[in-house]
Amino acid sequence: MSAGSYIVVFKDKTTKDEIERYITDVNDNGGEVTHKYDTSNLQDDASPIKYIEADGIVTTQ
Repeated sequence: MSAGSYIVVFKDKTTKDEIERYITDVNDNGGEVTHKYDTSNLQDDASPIKYIEADGIVTTQ
């Protein structure tokens, strides 16, 4: 992945500990987590990441 801002969305069953390990890994490798949203009240497969997309402007038309 190239440098830039990315949104990482974890799968519903990902534990808080798994997420914290990913955040630590990002920070240890020179990255920075700037926002973190907890949707644990919404709780499937081997990798806990559901998808990653480049951060950017969203328009409706």
